[in-house]
Amino acid sequence: MRAAVERIPCSDDSFERDAAAHVDEQLHATAVRTDRMFAWLMGLQWLAAIAAALWLSPRAWSGMESSVHIHVWSAFLLGGILSALPIFLALVHPGAVLTRHVIAVAQALWSALLIHLTGGRIETHFHVFGSLAILASYRRWPVLVTATIVVAVDHALRGVWWPESVYGVAVASPWRSLEHAAWVLFEDVFLAWSIRQSLADMQRIARNQVRLERARDLVEEEVQLRTRELHDQIGVRMRAEKQLAATHQQLLTAARRAGMADVATSVLHNVGNVLNSINVSSSIATDRVRRSKVSHLAEAVELMERHENDLGDFIANDPRGRQLPGFLKLLAKRLQDEHGEVLAELDALTSRLDHVKKIVSAQQSHASAGGFVERTEAVQSLDEALAFEASSLEKHGIEVIREYEGLPAIELDRQKLLQILVNLVRNAKDALLEMPSGQRRLTCRIRPSGEQRFQIVVQDNGAGIPKQNLTRIFSHGFTTKPHGHGFGLHSCAIAVREMGGCLSVHSDGSQCGATFTLELPIAAPSGAPRNARQTIEADCQLVG
Repeated sequence: MRAAVERIPCSDDSFERDAAAHVDEQLHATAVRTDRMFAWLMGLQWLAAIAAALWLSPRAWSGMESSVHIHVWSAFLLGGILSALPIFLALVHPGAVLTRHVIAVAQALWSALLIHLTGGRIETHFHVFGSLAILASYRRWPVLVTATIVVAVDHALRGVWWPESVYGVAVASPWRSLEHAAWVLFEDVFLAWSIRQSLADMQRIARNQVRLERARDLVEEEVQLRTRELHDQIGVRMRAEKQLAATHQQLLTAARRAGMADVATSVLHNVGNVLNSINVSSSIATDRVRRSKVSHLAEAVELMERHENDLGDFIANDPRGRQLPGFLKLLAKRLQDEHGEVLAELDALTSRLDHVKKIVSAQQSHASAGGFVERTEAVQSLDEALAFEASSLEKHGIEVIREYEGLPAIELDRQKLLQILVNLVRNAKDALLEMPSGQRRLTCRIRPSGEQRFQIVVQDNGAGIPKQNLTRIFSHGFTTKPHGHGFGLHSCAIAVREMGGCLSVHSDGSQCGATFTLELPIAAPSGAPRNARQTIEADCQLVG
């Protein structure tokens, strides 16, 4: 504010006009107040003059006769005349130039009347000086000139023609009137000087007032400008927030799709591994059947059919007949071995097909339950995530350690939980590939955390995470894998937050392994959508 005031120019014409207008306004208001004050004073002086006349000389005596003293009539009649016009002008035209000069003349004449009524008492002459001091309240020196002229003329004329009424003596020196006028002029000088100082103060105050008003206008304009800028910034911020929300939703959708793609990739990878095993089993079974000795059995049967009439003699006497029982025995054993081998491969094939069926069924169940809260078991979800990576874990010789503590049934979004766990297990598997074979360990823990929360810990002794990457591990687009997209852990963090939980990571550095801790509430947050079956069951429980 002070800086704004200092920037206001004080020498331009508009500034001086505004300051002069403020001074004129203040002087006019002062004149109005002083006029009204003199209106009351005129009435009080009239009453005071009448009271003084009645007290000093109530009656006049002429022999045996008495009458009301002429002073009483003078106070009543002359005082009324002196007060009437100033009171009228003060009430009808307050603040006018004519009004204050009429009041100045009347006030000077009131001094003359009171001096006359008191017989020229020297004390009453102080009324002149008091009147001048009161007239100085106008802050206009011309009224002092008017009153001084009236006082000087009155003292000069009465000092010559009626000195007793003004000085209380029968004869007075002409210089006495000049002495009285000199004292009045002496007071006028100091009153005029005080008026000048008062006007200078008023002008200084008016200039400051103009500065303040202009500074206020500048501040108001600045405030309005800043307010408009703030409104514009708020509008820009709101639009940016809307765009950010839309972008966040797009990223969330992309992250979910990436998570679903990760799960689908895992399913396809595991199904592909199993299909490889199925292909191997089917190839082995086909080869066994193709190299089977069952054709020799047909040859033996054909030989026996040719000697159907002399079969006994053929077996007993013919060299080929004598070899036939041994051949059939060896052939039976060989066919039995082939049967066992083919049956084992078919059992393996059936088992692997069942594995594929389970993987596809689990994926279908989670995909159909996506976005809904349902009652499930944390152990089951973690085992399913491990099952998705089972073939890959087994292929790379990764030892899986399970440490499960008892938990009540939980309520959460199974599809989201599965995406998170599959991502954590796959990351742990990738980190363990850098370790020598036989030293790769993946530890999975499930344990309570507080009264209504639980933790799932996925810990590996693999490559570890450098400390500078710990703060960015969940950031969108951050990845250390050559072909990674940076969606996995970011989507996990978003999904965990939506489920009312938190996901944290700890690692002592490179080659020190990593521990991911997933903490979730046992019961889903209120308002989370449930699947149709649970909704129906809940409604039935409420009705029951």
